[in-house]
Amino acid sequence: MSDISAAVKIEDLSTVKKKLTFDIPWTDVKNELDAVYRTVGKKAKIKGFRPGRIPRGILERHYRKEAEEETVSNLVNRYYWETLQEKEIPAVMQPEIDQKGIEEEKNFTFSATVEVEPVVEPRDYLGLDLEKEEPVVTEEDLEERMKEIRQMFATMEEVTEERGVIEGDYVSLDFAGALAGEKLKELQSEDYLLEIGSKTFVPGFEEQLIGMRKDEKKTVAVRFPEKYQAVHLAGKDIEFEVHIKGIRIKKLPELDEQFIKNFERYESLEELKADIRKNVEEEKKRKIALAFERLISDRLLEKNTFEVPDSFIERQIYYMMSDTQRRMVSGGMEPKKAAEFSFKLHDQFREEATKIVKTVLLLKGIARKEGLIAGEDEVEEQIRGLAVKRAQDYESLKQSLEKDDLMDNIRSEILNRKTYEFLEAKANITRIGNGTKDRAEALK
Repeated sequence: MSDISAAVKIEDLSTVKKKLTFDIPWTDVKNELDAVYRTVGKKAKIKGFRPGRIPRGILERHYRKEAEEETVSNLVNRYYWETLQEKEIPAVMQPEIDQKGIEEEKNFTFSATVEVEPVVEPRDYLGLDLEKEEPVVTEEDLEERMKEIRQMFATMEEVTEERGVIEGDYVSLDFAGALAGEKLKELQSEDYLLEIGSKTFVPGFEEQLIGMRKDEKKTVAVRFPEKYQAVHLAGKDIEFEVHIKGIRIKKLPELDEQFIKNFERYESLEELKADIRKNVEEEKKRKIALAFERLISDRLLEKNTFEVPDSFIERQIYYMMSDTQRRMVSGGMEPKKAAEFSFKLHDQFREEATKIVKTVLLLKGIARKEGLIAGEDEVEEQIRGLAVKRAQDYESLKQSLEKDDLMDNIRSEILNRKTYEFLEAKANITRIGNGTKDRAEALK
């Protein structure tokens, strides 16, 4: 038995938390303390003494606190980290240390409480009963996509008939909002183009414009939501002076051979429709694949219950908050406001983050049991694919991934994908499409 083993007692507080209690003999503590004082003595500057020649008593008088703190740090680090290696404890975070310092002629005791990665032994993952949609592209799907494309080439036309605003119209308006009779600069605009029914403005605003005619003026009263992002307006009653300056409608182009001239790659309407059908089908395949993976994850979680380290969950929540902030900034929100908003979502993300962490650990356990690995050729292929998508050089991207310690992420993505494919191949799948179900028993 090593000196480390003799000095430590290990207690399982839960499946994901251990407490290591150390009792280090005074002789070891004294040796470490002496070594620290020797180092201190070489550097210390005390009037009347040469460095390296300062008596121990003088050093203790001037540097006792620093020397004892360094001794404690050295002992804690050495015994803790060597125990992790010797006992093969998979710690996943910095330990919580509890110690009361050094006492003369007494053993030094301290405890380290640490979270550990759970050993997950997946069960009941073969032969899952699952339903999977077929990527059926309907005429309605094609019509909807064609409408979206036509929207891109739509033109705005002034309404010439004598009528009031209706839902779907685009109105050009001036407005000025006032709180308790005082006009606010941030609630004023001129020649603002608003789509009626888009829900762009505060609830109740757009509805009150319906029926108004060109050049008409009106006072519109609304109450801002209680949780409005501008705190000084939240829950407040605001009156807007509104002037409708123009009413327009969006006119979609006809779907004919003339429309095809907007595209260089198509020579006929049939070619455009064929390409749209292909793209819609690919999108459906991707959505179905993601939904199917979620279904597999749900089934696995139903059959496997276990604890996970809270630090894993917090890390996943942090990723989700960061992603939310990034998307909000991309959408035009100020970085500070985006950060504040995403931080408020912390608790709402916890349930989903827990599911993600548990799923990752289950997939990792299944891959281990079934001998699935991410080969280096697969890693290279994945990076080359990323390089093409990002229009980057392969070697430059690879170096960047290695520098940022993201290569393990690439391997994890590959292994997760292979594990999902393995589970699908071993599952009993009901194919769903066009309202029919065809039973397809996968190979076992």
